[in-house]
Amino acid sequence: MTTPEPQPPTPDPVSRDRIYRSPMGIVGGVLLLVVVLWLGIDALVRGEGRTQWLALAALILIVPLVSAFTLRPAVYANEERLRIRNPLRIIVLPWGQIASLRSGYTNEAIAKSGTKFQLWAIPVSLRARKKAARRSVWEAAERNAAERSERGGRGGGGTGSGGFGFGTSRADFDADGPARAESDKIIAELRDLLAHRENEESAQGEVTVRWAYEVVAPAFAGAVLLLILLLMP
Repeated sequence: MTTPEPQPPTPDPVSRDRIYRSPMGIVGGVLLLVVVLWLGIDALVRGEGRTQWLALAALILIVPLVSAFTLRPAVYANEERLRIRNPLRIIVLPWGQIASLRSGYTNEAIAKSGTKFQLWAIPVSLRARKKAARRSVWEAAERNAAERSERGGRGGGGTGSGGFGFGTSRADFDADGPARAESDKIIAELRDLLAHRENEESAQGEVTVRWAYEVVAPAFAGAVLLLILLLMP
């Protein structure tokens, strides 16, 4: 009787990435690329001599840079790591190597080594934050008015009018309350994922940083060509 050979263990399925990008950045990048390509191609078609070469060099330089700073940025998060695709670099941070995620004037991932990595794909909008703060105040005022009205209906002596005072807790104005800017909601999601995964064995490893040569190389070539053309008599 032959003994069946043991089967190798089935690898755990890789968790699907959550992808975060800036919709306004993408829209702005597409519009800017349309303008750049329109002007550049028009110069290539209608220009003569040196003008065509200058237009070609400018396109080789500008198109990769515009794409890098508008269309390229993205943040990928799964149960093992946070991958940050910035304009000129790709950073992979296992959750176990992240000390904190900070949100101020910019959103940043801070490694345990102290290195800071900006999240280009999740820009901070101070206008959106102010709008969310005003919405929180309005919601708190409505809840406060409803509570006073209810207590007044039961003979509690409430005035039934809106405003702030008794019955309004600090939670109504907390930055982690329900009314938050979209970028702050995303950072809260990533912080929650960090809190749950940072001590897991599968979320350990080394921080890796790679330059985006697919952006740097053509942009550098375009810059060199443009410089040579400008210096030529």
